[in-house]
Amino acid sequence: MIDIKYLREHTEDVRANCVARRAKVDLDAILKVDTDYNVLLQEVEKIRADRNEIANQSKGGKPSEEMVEKGKKLKEELAAKEELLKDLEVKRALLLHAIPNLTHEAVPDGDGDEDNKVIRKIGEPAKLSEPLDHVALAAKHDLMDFERGAKVAGAKFYFLKNKLAILEQAVLRYGMDFMMREGYEFITTPDVAKEEVLIGKGFQPRGPEKQVYFIEDSDLALVGTAEIPMLGYHMNEVFEAELLPKKYVAFSHCFRTESGSYGRESYGLYRVHQFSKVEMFAFAKPEQSEAIHLEFLAMEEKFWQSLGIPYQVVDCASGDLGASDYRRYDIEAWMWGRNEGKGGYGEVTSASNCIDYQARGMNIKYKDKEGNKGLVHTLNGTVVAAPRALISILENYQQINGTIKIPDVLVPYCGFSEIG
Repeated sequence: MIDIKYLREHTEDVRANCVARRAKVDLDAILKVDTDYNVLLQEVEKIRADRNEIANQSKGGKPSEEMVEKGKKLKEELAAKEELLKDLEVKRALLLHAIPNLTHEAVPDGDGDEDNKVIRKIGEPAKLSEPLDHVALAAKHDLMDFERGAKVAGAKFYFLKNKLAILEQAVLRYGMDFMMREGYEFITTPDVAKEEVLIGKGFQPRGPEKQVYFIEDSDLALVGTAEIPMLGYHMNEVFEAELLPKKYVAFSHCFRTESGSYGRESYGLYRVHQFSKVEMFAFAKPEQSEAIHLEFLAMEEKFWQSLGIPYQVVDCASGDLGASDYRRYDIEAWMWGRNEGKGGYGEVTSASNCIDYQARGMNIKYKDKEGNKGLVHTLNGTVVAAPRALISILENYQQINGTIKIPDVLVPYCGFSEIG
C-alpha cells in the first residue's frame, strides 16, 4: 500500500495517478477516515496523559475517593476509545490497499494491453501454410483431455497425457536449473496463503473481480502465483542491508478463478484454473531495484531465447498494470492459434518492480550498519508458466510432416526429441 503521509501531502498527485491507472478510488473518503483516526488518537493520548497524572499524584500516599473514581472513568473511557481507534486503523489500512502503486514516469499511458509499447521483437515465426493450434495438435497426438478434466473438476481443468505430461515436467525443471545456475536460491512454496498476505500483495481478494479460491471456514486462499507466498516469506522481518539483494527462484502450483476471462484468445491451455510455474522474486534496497528489474527481464529473455521461441517485449501501459506494479515488462511469445488462426503474440512472462508498495503492507524492512531502517523494494518475474510454454512449443515447433520437434535444451530433460 502507499504511504498515508504521502497521500496527505500529495493528494492531487495520487488522484492523478489513480486516473492514469484507471482505478476508481474515493480518496476523499480515505482522507476522512484518516482525519477521524488522528482526531481520536489525540483524544486517546490526552486520556492516557490524564491517567498518568493521576497515577503520579497517587504515589507515596493513599489516593482520594475522587481520584479513584476519576481514574476508573478514565480507564473505561480509554478502553472504549482505543477500541474505536483500532477499528479506524484497520478501516484506513483496508482503504489504503485500494489505492494502486505509484507509476514510473516512463510507463506509457493507456487503457489496457492494447496500449502496451513494443520495445523489441526477437525471432521470426516459421513459415507455415496451414499451422494448427495446440488444441488441434494435442488431439492429433493424444496429449490433452479437457472433456474428462471438466467431468472431474469443471470447465478449464484438464489432464495432460503421454509425452506432453513429460514435457511439462521437463520445461519446469529446466526453468529451475536455468535460474539456479544464475545463483538464485531455489525454494518451493505452500499452495495456500493467509488473506493478509494476498492483501499485502495488492489483491482485493474478496472483491467483485476476485481471482482466488478461498478455503471455506478459514482465512486461507489457494495462491495464484508464487509471488504471494514469497512476499509473505519475510513479512515482519528486517534484513541487514549488506545482505541485499536477496534473490529467489520459486516453484508453486497456481490456482485462479479467471472470472470473466473466457473468449477466443483463452482457447485451450492459454487461460486455465490450475497450473505450475517457476517464478523469480527479490527483496532489494531502493537503489538496487531498477537494475534488478532489468536483470529479471534479461533472465526471462535469455530463457525464452534458449527455447528458440519468437517473442516480443512490451512496456505495459498504465491501465494494464496490476495494483502493486510500479512498472512491468511482459514477454509475449508467438502463438499460431491466436487471431483466429492467423497467429499473434500472447503473454508468457511478466517482470514487475513493486518498489516499497508491498513491503509497507507486509512490514519488511532493511537496516544499515548505522541502524537506519527503510522499507525494502520487492520484485517478481516469471521464468516459465507451464501451460503457455507448452502452447508456444507445440505451435512453434510443429513440422510439415505433422510431428512436433522438442527444443534442443529440453531433450535431456524429457528423453525424446519429437512428438509424433
